[in-house]
Amino acid sequence: MWNPATDPALAVNYDITNVLQHKHENKLALQQELGLVQDEGKFVIGLISRLTNQKGLDLVNAIVPQVMDGNTQVVVLGTGDKQYEDTFRYYENAYKGMFSACIQYDEARAHRIYAGADALLVPSRFEPCGLTQLNAMHYGTLPIVRETGGLKDTVQPYNVFNGDGNGFTFDRYDAGLLLDAINRAKTEYFLNRYHWDEVVQRDMAKDVSWENSAKQYKDLYLELTPW
Repeated sequence: MWNPATDPALAVNYDITNVLQHKHENKLALQQELGLVQDEGKFVIGLISRLTNQKGLDLVNAIVPQVMDGNTQVVVLGTGDKQYEDTFRYYENAYKGMFSACIQYDEARAHRIYAGADALLVPSRFEPCGLTQLNAMHYGTLPIVRETGGLKDTVQPYNVFNGDGNGFTFDRYDAGLLLDAINRAKTEYFLNRYHWDEVVQRDMAKDVSWENSAKQYKDLYLELTPW
């Protein structure tokens, strides 16, 4: 279901060998589909989520005006609490062509957002595991997450000094820290694209399959069991 090389929902299929050539085509197709300004140079942030307090949407709501700087587009997909549905509809109207509020459940569109966005927000209050950040990485979309639960387990913060890491993180549940993480991501995207592209390919190569997990469990059991 989650393979950009074969995903029938995408405008253009791609894999780790050609993601840098083809991902922007999915961005342009997504912008056209959602009525956004078509410009592959824009930084597109996706948010695919149930619209509830658990998902950290109060933090997102607090910083949208600072995020919308003319170079950034935001795409929200999901349904949930009326206050958030109405808030995101308001932002869509306030930032025409730059903010899209898809208040619906649409799995095919979710796939296209994963493929067309540059980054994915997961600023959850708590998250036992989390799948959206894994899907995003597999589609070459860098996660911006809060360091909690499974998000902290799967997303290592990008280190500007040695290039390690596979996403952008913040620790305390604070809107200012979320904005800082987004701005760090934008800095790398616009000013250090070579490093950004390296992380895109690293994330696509990351193995989060059950086959890999099962091997780690097996190795652990063998280590603990005296034979």
